[in-house]
Amino acid sequence: MFTRPIKTSAGARRRFRASAAIASLVTGLGLGSLGLGSLGLGSLGLGMLGASSAAQADDYPDHAIEFIVPWSPGGGSDALMRVISNAAEQYLGQPLPVINMPGVSGTLGLKALAQKAPDGYTLGQIHEGLMAAHATGLTPLDWDDFQPIASLASSPQYLVVNADSGWKTFADFAAYAKANPGKVRFGATLGGIPHVHGAMIEDAIGTSFRYVGYEGTGARIRGLVGGHIDAAIGDISSSLGFVDNGDLRFLAVGTPQRPPQTPDVPTFKELGYPGLKLSINRGIVAPKGIDPAKVETLAADFEAMSKDPAFIDKMRALGAGVDFMGPSAYADYLAEVDDTVQRLSGKLAR
Repeated sequence: MFTRPIKTSAGARRRFRASAAIASLVTGLGLGSLGLGSLGLGSLGLGMLGASSAAQADDYPDHAIEFIVPWSPGGGSDALMRVISNAAEQYLGQPLPVINMPGVSGTLGLKALAQKAPDGYTLGQIHEGLMAAHATGLTPLDWDDFQPIASLASSPQYLVVNADSGWKTFADFAAYAKANPGKVRFGATLGGIPHVHGAMIEDAIGTSFRYVGYEGTGARIRGLVGGHIDAAIGDISSSLGFVDNGDLRFLAVGTPQRPPQTPDVPTFKELGYPGLKLSINRGIVAPKGIDPAKVETLAADFEAMSKDPAFIDKMRALGAGVDFMGPSAYADYLAEVDDTVQRLSGKLAR
């Protein structure tokens, strides 16, 4: 169970906001001391005011909100978004069911999202891979074709290899890759952020990989376990179980400090590669044109959820930190990532 802070229901909370706004208006007109009843604004008058578009917006949401996750079940995005989906109902006051729409490096579901009415009843999940897919021509969509709502989950990314390989350390892997350019079969979502991360490693150690395309983290990690590829980018939710049972090995992680779940795995920074900053920040967006009041409502509820200790613990259990960014801060972050990906896009075109 998620611990919900002391808080009224979503509908009651928004009705209170509407009532507060009406009281403020009455006071501003210098009529507060007369009382609503003496003005004829009893239940009938309040009902008439409640019929305004502003008051109607305060009822949002009044039914379930679909949540498009553009990846297959079983991967890192799906696992984390299901934790968000399960927790969100307590804060939104309505269900947030996950709709998996995988395909085309995570862009098929986002294409469907972009075509939905901007009524606040369809949201979707994005991460840095959207900008990579846009930069490489996989999709005409970019982050600014949507309205950012909130970023919630930050996942450290690891270089993962099969435990049967001869690579015990990142130095072993780098030495082989440099001596054998094009020989390492590297699993990636082609045109996606794992491809960007692979290109960053290539550039850092001065070699090239032979990329093998997979749709989503879960699929490429299964390919790595099966011996179909030699290396991949993985995260805790998709890979730690295989590391613990001896099938896979983490060689390095792209965070500034070692994550608490993997204290024995060195960071790229401590290995002498400070530029290898590999993480994925997963956030929530809406179709462009959504009512700003609804954006504010969603962001406020997600921010409250981000402070719930039970929610934080469940996200950490999947290897993700909870790093909340609201609409403005998230838009700034996405713009910065877009600039970085554009600079690296030439390495992804081959």
